[in-house]
Amino acid sequence: MSELPNGWAHACLPELISSSGVFVDGDWIESKDQDQDGGVRLIQLADIGDGRYVNKSNRYLTHAKAVELGCTFLKRGDVLIARMPDPLGRACIFPGDSKQAVTVVDVCVVRGNAEHFDHPWLMHFINSSAFRADIHSLQSGSTRKRISRGNLSTLKLPVPPRAEQTRIVEKLEELLSDLDAGVAELKAAQKKLAQYRQSLLKAAVEGALTAEWRKHNTPAETGAQLLERILNERRARWEAKQLAKFKEQGKTPPKDWQKKYPEPVPPDTANLPALPDGWVWASIEQIASDERYSLSIGPFGSNLKVPDYRDSGVPLVFVRNIRSGNYGGEYTKYVTPEKAIELSAHSVAAGDVLVTKMGEPPGDADVYPDDQPPAIITADCIKIRCWRDLMSPGFLKSVVNSNVGKRQIEPITQGVAQKKVSLGRFSSLAVPVPPFEEQALIVRMVNKVDRDALEQLAAIEHSLKQSTAQRQNILRAAFAGQLVPQDPNDEPASVLLERIRTERAAQTTGRKQKGRRKHAEA
Repeated sequence: MSELPNGWAHACLPELISSSGVFVDGDWIESKDQDQDGGVRLIQLADIGDGRYVNKSNRYLTHAKAVELGCTFLKRGDVLIARMPDPLGRACIFPGDSKQAVTVVDVCVVRGNAEHFDHPWLMHFINSSAFRADIHSLQSGSTRKRISRGNLSTLKLPVPPRAEQTRIVEKLEELLSDLDAGVAELKAAQKKLAQYRQSLLKAAVEGALTAEWRKHNTPAETGAQLLERILNERRARWEAKQLAKFKEQGKTPPKDWQKKYPEPVPPDTANLPALPDGWVWASIEQIASDERYSLSIGPFGSNLKVPDYRDSGVPLVFVRNIRSGNYGGEYTKYVTPEKAIELSAHSVAAGDVLVTKMGEPPGDADVYPDDQPPAIITADCIKIRCWRDLMSPGFLKSVVNSNVGKRQIEPITQGVAQKKVSLGRFSSLAVPVPPFEEQALIVRMVNKVDRDALEQLAAIEHSLKQSTAQRQNILRAAFAGQLVPQDPNDEPASVLLERIRTERAAQTTGRKQKGRRKHAEA
């Protein structure tokens, strides 16, 4: 245990709280207990941020139900500690409002005497990396980690004199408010860049980005002509394969055998924007190659399990890779070449378009890079191998990531715990098909602007990480006694803690004597 500044003392949370205070878990409140028309707000884990009350959830119950369940009603200034991720142990001050409020069982409520300790001081310390590390060391649980209130009560806090606590909080609020203002500006810039990228994609896939190009260029083949030609080629290739199969088997083609051709599903173009002249809508299935497994999903869990993972071999592609655009590296998982052959239906090569089939909502797309070796996609990934002369992989990626793609994917997403889109529904997604040379131009234009935007986003992300580190540096200095000057006239924390113990003992004794007197009178 580190050496403390003069006048400080180590103490556990219960030692700071007199018998009139509160150190309890929230309450067991089930879905059936809730009532959206109730007047008591139900604070949940999502409402607790690092040092701020988020006010994100929207759950209620009636006052009568809260009383029936014996709930602890929150008071303004209560310290709320999340006993579950993410992150574990974050804390905030309950601001209080016009409504009564209670909280769930995985939130710990701390309420003490303001003369004994400064509640914001406690909240800031709990959010410091030093205390967070102690909390993580005592977490338990198999599916979701949590820390029990019992374990939380064993952790030692470095307690400054009461007056110094107030000085620390005042300085922290000054420094952290400046830091928060900078973070807010960074996040606003981040949001604007994200909106700009979406505007760029919208202009790209609806034709506005290349409107000027179309004024001065006449493509050899419109998008509609291109699609018609490829669909005819697709059918001709299927018929040629069927005839070759009949010949190999020594059979005469049966009557109307051409009617068995598996026509690709047409696109659903309801409620979609009008396209420029020369463009046409096609479905994902129509623009996919006719090679086997050109349109496929990752293997079922029973076909690819964690014990199949290796440290080398054929790489696996996960949802996280598609979302980040990062492949390879030290965290890559692999399967053996033999296992990869077994999973060949789920293989991916450079130029394949990969789409997440799960998320909020699903539908993040990326193109598997040229500099990566052949790989295997995992569950919850979709692979599309485009018909080479019909659809540019880069253009398809832009379509899926744009509002045109998102607004189609969201309605076909299903699931409760995890929302997913099936391959069958995804196959009918409508994709605009411009002339092929116009697709190539759009991809070049989007990539150039997107590179600049991504560089700016990376710089913002770096600054946000620096801000997080700076916040922890400030908190570390505060709880090492280095943020504000000490006053030798302050009452030492040891005296404060002894006074709390004395008051708690007196209150407990008083209650016992009162109980005995009532018994004697009876």
